[in-house]
Amino acid sequence: MTLTKTSFSLLADVGGTNSRLAIARDGVMDQKTIRRYANRGHSGFEAIVTQYLAEEGIAACDDICVAVAGPISNGVARMTNLDWEIKPEALAKASGASRAAVLNDLQAQGQALGHISKNALRLLVDGQTAATDATRLVIGIGTGFNCAPVHETPKLRYVAPSESGHITLPVRDEAMLRLARALAGSDGFASVEDVLSGRGLVHVHTHLHGPTRMKGEDIMEALDQGDSHAKETARLVAKILGVVIGDQALVHLPFGGIYLCGSVARALAPHLVALGFIDAFRDKGRFSEFLGSFPISVIEDDFAALTGCAAYLRALRNA
Repeated sequence: MTLTKTSFSLLADVGGTNSRLAIARDGVMDQKTIRRYANRGHSGFEAIVTQYLAEEGIAACDDICVAVAGPISNGVARMTNLDWEIKPEALAKASGASRAAVLNDLQAQGQALGHISKNALRLLVDGQTAATDATRLVIGIGTGFNCAPVHETPKLRYVAPSESGHITLPVRDEAMLRLARALAGSDGFASVEDVLSGRGLVHVHTHLHGPTRMKGEDIMEALDQGDSHAKETARLVAKILGVVIGDQALVHLPFGGIYLCGSVARALAPHLVALGFIDAFRDKGRFSEFLGSFPISVIEDDFAALTGCAAYLRALRNA
């Protein structure tokens, strides 16, 4: 096959284990082009880019945007579990693109807001109608925890980077105090991510019911089946989630809505209301009624980060 340059955007969502790549045409992702690659066995992400473009029969693309599960510093991503650095200039060279961008995965989720099908949003809590430029808040609960405010500016949407999963685990009652003490390591510190993540589910389950071989997804499956121990674990997790998100809502005032994403958020979504999440979210004393202003939804689109990359590139071109 003769490869020819055409007008395409290359999108990627790079996790700790796998990477997913796709093509966008005219700024719209084509789901039929999504491919998944194991990160192990590749010398770097650029090798995956080269392989993907060859398999799609594309010699080069116009621009590329990569969402990475990890912090970004000066436009460069350094993977936690892999000896990889992902740099815009290396991405541009591997893809033939004239523009390359690297986003944190939660920033990509924020860029996707407004471009996701309404059928892929599960409304948990209704709120007040807000202006189209109102601040929104995107919260990722999966392998880790993070949240980021989404601001609209006259030219580009700005999703502020954050490492909110590493703030101090809140303590509101004796049950939360006992958990925080149990999770505190040699440095005496317990973080939000120690509870609100896949491994956090295991931490809480172990604390309440003793050592377990269950993984986070096993606990969620047991919850779906009505297991009483899993329900007790999920109830404490949902309470802490409500407290944390309530705090973040007061910090950022997201009248445009709060959006939960990630594997743990999707697994908990059908149960959160019954588990007392809303009561914990609004349990802020004289500000309890005020917290009713913010609608809360769960993003159930597993490809939202790719959609966000496409939206970000489209916005850059139109700026």
